[in-house]
Amino acid sequence: MVNEMASRGWQGTILKLFGAADYELTVTGREQLSEHYLRLNFDAGGLLAERDVHTTMWIRMWFPDGTKLHQRGYTLANPDVAGDRFDVEFALHDGIASRWACAAQTGDTIGATMLGSSFTLPDPAPAGYVIVGDTASLPAINSLLESIGDAPARVFLAAGHDDDKELPVVRDAGVEWIDRTESGAGLVDAVSGAAYDAEDHFGWVACDNRTTRAVAKVLREQYRIPRNSIKAQAYWAQGA
Repeated sequence: MVNEMASRGWQGTILKLFGAADYELTVTGREQLSEHYLRLNFDAGGLLAERDVHTTMWIRMWFPDGTKLHQRGYTLANPDVAGDRFDVEFALHDGIASRWACAAQTGDTIGATMLGSSFTLPDPAPAGYVIVGDTASLPAINSLLESIGDAPARVFLAAGHDDDKELPVVRDAGVEWIDRTESGAGLVDAVSGAAYDAEDHFGWVACDNRTTRAVAKVLREQYRIPRNSIKAQAYWAQGA
């Protein structure tokens, strides 16, 4: 359980000023999908009863670090509106969120804030999708793939570990795993090397900050996807 006396600091104050809604999530189970990837099941504490679920929907969860709480954004996986429950998947590394997740047990609670999550599928539908990410954004990618159904999609995923390549992806066809390099160049090179005229496609990118910028540039300049048809958002920062 997160220490309720811990402070959310200035971030919590700003979110309150913008009218963010707070919820208490309760751990109901855990599934170790691989050595480096953990799924926790949560009771949503009314969140799904009050909010319309959308593709790639995410929340801010508050993780303890001494007397302070730090927010980290996580995608809702497998949302069950009727049951008011969802999963959160953690790509494990040495960080406050991973440490909390590894120690979490059924009945533990954690605060969550809802503000800022918004995404709608392009309308009219594009001819196809070019989707680029890694294990941190895999839950969002699976959410996107579920939403687009059988629409054509080329998916590039960076793997930090060999067992990452065994993680569940909504579809098999058109998915390529690339070994992640420290600089991110391996993923960028793979996307660049597969470039084709995708002017009528939609691009979706979510990796670390530097790789996200580099891939978005490739989608604009080599795939010829218009800037307004690319959704690019860094899911984590290198070195942080």
